[in-house]
Amino acid sequence: MASLRKYTAAQIIQQLKRDNKIWLLNQLSFYNKKHKNRSEHQIWQEGLHPELIQNDKMYTQKAEYIHYNPVKRGYVEHPEHWKYSSARNYILEDDSVIEVNRGLVFGIT
Repeated sequence: MASLRKYTAAQIIQQLKRDNKIWLLNQLSFYNKKHKNRSEHQIWQEGLHPELIQNDKMYTQKAEYIHYNPVKRGYVEHPEHWKYSSARNYILEDDSVIEVNRGLVFGIT
């Protein structure tokens, strides 16, 4: 998980810089100062609490929780409006930002 988090954080930061999202990078820097000083930005929440996804219902619940986070925070009105969310893939069938293989959930191809 540490390697995944490190890699994805670097990719997210690079994309935000390419997109000139200075306001978001500033926010990530602000939250970083509260937690650690080894990196410039805080992408991932501290701590790790993995949970096995056991069935389709649980998968759907976790995906909806993730997709609705930007809505609950007031960043967007609808989950598919958040550019870096896979909600765009599922709701709009838009794979232009993030490619999602929808057929691999629980061995369904």
